[in-house]
Amino acid sequence: MTASSTDHVFADGSDASVRTVPVDARSLPPEAMRAAAMDFAELMASRRSVREFSRDPVPDGVIEQAVRTAASAPSGAHVQPWRFVVITDPQRKRRLREAAEAEEYEFYHRRASAQWLDAIARFGTDWHKPFLTDAPAVIVVFEVHQGPNSPKPYYVKESVGIAVGFLLAALHHAGLATLTHTPSPMRFLNEVCERPPEERPYLVVPVGYPAVGTRVPDLVRKPLEEVMVRY
Repeated sequence: MTASSTDHVFADGSDASVRTVPVDARSLPPEAMRAAAMDFAELMASRRSVREFSRDPVPDGVIEQAVRTAASAPSGAHVQPWRFVVITDPQRKRRLREAAEAEEYEFYHRRASAQWLDAIARFGTDWHKPFLTDAPAVIVVFEVHQGPNSPKPYYVKESVGIAVGFLLAALHHAGLATLTHTPSPMRFLNEVCERPPEERPYLVVPVGYPAVGTRVPDLVRKPLEEVMVRY
């Protein structure tokens, strides 16, 4: 087989019948590259989890473009095993909050370990989750596993985790606040979001603007030399 626009020969001599296109590699001068990397690092360093949201609506199209960004993430065998359910309907958000608070009440009062409760005590969180109805939009992220209408996925959690990272970065870049919420257990989300059993809840992301006067913990992140090892 010879290389063409639809058939690709890999470096090891193997081939695959996949369409190929030229790689879109931006070529920046070294100084511009360093500046771009620093600007993005500083932007993301300003991201904080927000639990108090304004009810002001998000402009049309912003969440759609953020999900589009998330869906561009790499995935095992390019199966793209994710589903992003965007909830803006007040009644469905109410159902979501009621179900989440029921699970969270049980978690905080009966299932959570003393060690976990001690670790989060300084943040003042509890089973009340008003952000699920206050935020103008809530994105529920699902892992898509093999089902009647879906192929076998590979590296599902890794793939969805990367996509969520893209999503949070895109929303922050657009000027919106977010929170990553993981009620335990999460299977009730299938019913609230009307999703089939092969889709498994991964994460809940309230999205919007911070409420007026919102304050967040003054967190100190580990320095680069503590998190990066170079050989």
